[in-house]
Amino acid sequence: MISGFLLQINPGMGALSDTLTNVMQQPVGAGEIKLSIWELSLKGGWIMVPLALMSIFAIYIFIERYIVINKAAREENNFMNNIRDFIHNGRIDSALSLCKNNQSPIARMIEKGISRIGKPLNDINAAIENVGKLEVSKLEKNLAGVATVAGAAPMLGFLGTVIGMVKAFYDMSMAGNNVDIALLSGGIYQAMITTVAGLIVGIIAYICYNILVARVEKVVFILEARATEFMDLLHEPAA
Repeated sequence: MISGFLLQINPGMGALSDTLTNVMQQPVGAGEIKLSIWELSLKGGWIMVPLALMSIFAIYIFIERYIVINKAAREENNFMNNIRDFIHNGRIDSALSLCKNNQSPIARMIEKGISRIGKPLNDINAAIENVGKLEVSKLEKNLAGVATVAGAAPMLGFLGTVIGMVKAFYDMSMAGNNVDIALLSGGIYQAMITTVAGLIVGIIAYICYNILVARVEKVVFILEARATEFMDLLHEPAA
């Protein structure tokens, strides 16, 4: 009787052993499902479209403004020294020509001051300050748009989160007692992906905006320094 019982157990143990062997022989990660960035983006729904457009806009403005601001921050060697020599020697036309040939905010600001020579110093100083403000305004073009993206992108992502959760709960209510995780995955995917995408776009835009603002402040400092240097130059006695 005992031998018969052992014969009944052995086939079951053999099947279990075969199952464990098959499981152990499967390669690690064979059952994993990998999703690409593109596939995840598609699951985010229509919210991903404006987020993508906002990211492209912010990156484009950052690159374009960064190049323009860096160019504006460059100074020609001995520019102010040459201006000083021309003015002290009474060569006003040569100083104006030098400014016109040097296409930079600093040169345009100094050019306005040179063109006002002979008038009261307060008028010259006011003219220089006005040109400086116009040049800074040109450099700050579209920076407000990058700041808007930095603030609006996370909010748009949160909107996608709310829409996704509403969709998930709606699908749950319509399913009744037959609630399946696959039924809710669409709304949950949309909720999580849009949040992540909105935060990523907002963080990138925020960093880009602060970099540009720092570069503009550097140019403003240079403009103020050169304006002060030019006004001091006018107070110097001629050689």
